[in-house]
Amino acid sequence: MSAKTGSETGTSTGSGDTNTTGFGGEALRRKRLLGKVFLGACFAATMVGIVALIALLVDVTVEAWGWVTWEFLTYPPSRFAENYNPANYGSLDTGPGGIYPALIGSIYLIVLTAVFTLFLGVGSAIYLEEYASESRLTQFIEANIANLAGVPSIVYGLLGLAMFVRALQTGSSLLAGALTLTLLILPIVIVSSQEALRAVPDSMRRASYGAGATKWQTIRNVVLPEAIPGIMTGIILSLSRAIGETAPILMIGAATSMFAPPRLTQPTDAFSAMPMQIFDWAAQPQGDFQHVAAAGIVVLLTILLLMNATAIVIRNKFERRG
Repeated sequence: MSAKTGSETGTSTGSGDTNTTGFGGEALRRKRLLGKVFLGACFAATMVGIVALIALLVDVTVEAWGWVTWEFLTYPPSRFAENYNPANYGSLDTGPGGIYPALIGSIYLIVLTAVFTLFLGVGSAIYLEEYASESRLTQFIEANIANLAGVPSIVYGLLGLAMFVRALQTGSSLLAGALTLTLLILPIVIVSSQEALRAVPDSMRRASYGAGATKWQTIRNVVLPEAIPGIMTGIILSLSRAIGETAPILMIGAATSMFAPPRLTQPTDAFSAMPMQIFDWAAQPQGDFQHVAAAGIVVLLTILLLMNATAIVIRNKFERRG
């Protein structure tokens, strides 16, 4: 009787293990299926963006093919579409048309924006991360900085119009444009710089303090060198966004077209920028201006790619050094 009971018990237990294993295998298969579905959805979402980007690049490149020349980069704009066509260069009386003043205006605008952003953005991040104590005020400031990163760019344009153009009487100048773009990208730079500073191990700070260094010496000689790749990457990518913005500089009254570039030594000069010039060309009714606008877009995209490549090179250089 005892053996029989044991046999029955063993059979029952084995049957229970089989059922449990079968249920676990079914759950595992379901999870794997859901994982594959999720992976497929992520891949499809990625491909939508990539295909749209490729289609845009192909369309712009086809429209601009043959229109991006050295003359296009070095001559001021023209009112006549035929002046931009390279096939007509030999028969022109007024000279070719180009994007030169807007190109120089954009470069000067980004240079001034980079200077303001470097001091204000990185300085604010160092203070909030290294000096400011944990308090409700600090948390309130950091929460508002993070929220400001999502504010539409046209709001910053209105703020720049009220603060710089009218209150400070700078007019529609290069300085007003640079300060407005600084406000636009400042929250992004502060947040990215804080993350880069936060990523530096505390053990390096403690080792510096243990060697007798002051707080500022520790930040300057230990923390900042380690955080430079992340800080510089955030700044350059933010500037890449700023150089393509139209709404803020449109609100402060930047010129849609100029025949002479601004002077970097005179930041109160009026200016134009590539997004404004491209917008003006795209609004023209003549068909050839669509080729001209596409050529301007190619120039702008080239500068954006060069800036992004610079960010990658700087990051990799300092990471290898570290």
